[in-house]
Amino acid sequence: MLNYELNRVEGILILKPAGPLESTDFERLVREVDPYICEKGKLKGLMIYVRSFPGWGNFAAFLSHMKFVKNHHQNVRKIAAVTGSGFLAIMPQVANHFIRAEVRHLDYEDKDAALRWLKADE
Repeated sequence: MLNYELNRVEGILILKPAGPLESTDFERLVREVDPYICEKGKLKGLMIYVRSFPGWGNFAAFLSHMKFVKNHHQNVRKIAAVTGSGFLAIMPQVANHFIRAEVRHLDYEDKDAALRWLKADE
């Protein structure tokens, strides 16, 4: 399950995985995010906030996740992986080869620092 909140004023999307991710999670997310991107042009930032990555419910969910990344990475300026998960901690090194957004890893306890970084106009 993927919980999320979209701060429309700041242009920041916070993703909070709360269990194995499902295809329907990304369908819901697209319905929320795409109209915002159409209106504003892009997200200023995206935060993945989770202590440990819960994985995917099945292979279809993994494919839905990859499709979401493929279709949206050009519309996000910065991504903060705020986690204690070893899997997500290596995400910046891997993601920088495939996506345009600037990606950083911060420890799970550093959510406020991550928000400040996402909001900054660097």
